[in-house]
Amino acid sequence: MQLRYAFRLYPDTGQRTALARAFGCARVVYNDAVRAREDARRAGEAFPTASVLSRKLITEAKQTPGRSWLGEVSAVVLQQSLRDAEAAYRNFFASLKGERRGAKTGAPRFKSRKDTRQSIRFTANARWSITGSGRLNLPKVGAVKVKWSRVLPARPSSVSVIKDAAGRYFASFVIETDPAADAAWMPDADHTVGIDLGLTHFAVLSDGTKIDSPRFLRRAEKKLKKVQWELSRKQKGSRNREKARLKVARAHAQVADARREFHHQLSTRLIRDNQAIGVEDLAVKGLARTRLAKSVHDAGWTQFVRMLEYKAVRYGRTLVKIGRFEPTSQVCSACGAKDGPKPLHIRTWTCAACGAVHDRDHNAAKNVKTAAGLAVTACGAQVRPGLVLAQRDEAGSHGLPPEPRAA
Repeated sequence: MQLRYAFRLYPDTGQRTALARAFGCARVVYNDAVRAREDARRAGEAFPTASVLSRKLITEAKQTPGRSWLGEVSAVVLQQSLRDAEAAYRNFFASLKGERRGAKTGAPRFKSRKDTRQSIRFTANARWSITGSGRLNLPKVGAVKVKWSRVLPARPSSVSVIKDAAGRYFASFVIETDPAADAAWMPDADHTVGIDLGLTHFAVLSDGTKIDSPRFLRRAEKKLKKVQWELSRKQKGSRNREKARLKVARAHAQVADARREFHHQLSTRLIRDNQAIGVEDLAVKGLARTRLAKSVHDAGWTQFVRMLEYKAVRYGRTLVKIGRFEPTSQVCSACGAKDGPKPLHIRTWTCAACGAVHDRDHNAAKNVKTAAGLAVTACGAQVRPGLVLAQRDEAGSHGLPPEPRAA
């Protein structure tokens, strides 16, 4: 499988200027490609092919006075920008036909030079390299200083240079991993676990372990409020407003980085210690429309589950996602009796059928493990909750004799 390894870049003043020029040229070529296809659509003509766009928007455009500055950057960057435009249109048409999973994708739009996030991509044809001193040598940019936080496991096939909203530069390498090497690195494990994600505790495991929610956004709200207020006091278009905008972006970047690091550490630990993991498929978009929206987004459940998915595939583990309508909080994990829905303020409850006292989250985690088929009996066979008789107050007649219904 392919993975991305990102490292922080520290370009000097001249290299920042060269990267800004490359970002601008890639954006112009992308916008020219979108404009060419829109003009063809309005005229009722066939869309120009990738080869035609490459010849007109890059090769011939470099010979014109208005686009001669395209020759100041690597041609591979411009070609990759055209490929991005083609991919955007493919995704748009696939979404219209219903061939693409997920939310509907809109038509490609023009990129603005005021976008806070910029990126370019270098493939192997660009002849970029890593120097002996550990710098990243990019064509027509120079040898950029890199902060190597870890060793690349294989030779990268391409590298993307990204500038985020906080003004930081990153190099994102595409690596083809070796399944055998990944399996050898991960120790053997025979444990299985079910995970109940929540807000009071970020995760409660079926073995009783409770992992507190760090609440990174809530803890940083005071600082975010201050820098946001400072931004609102600055005049639009001024240099001081741009400095204040960078402060806001850096404050949000710190929150996002801390949350991502927490998710990486927790997901790696769970994948390392367990052979199979069961997790609930939560309706995050629906929960984000409630009064708990800020806390739901602060938890970042979707990012955490996505990390579990790709790490399970990489290291040969099993991840089972159960349906969001599975009544994990309503079923007794001891006898399987369904006790009905309960408000959120009820954290412990007693089963009316067997009298077992349950912690709400721990009971839900055990039910997630059982619903995923990961629970085992004493003989080692996987089990699922069996059928139980309905309680008297669950029956539709509520103990009254049935009445004949009209035909």
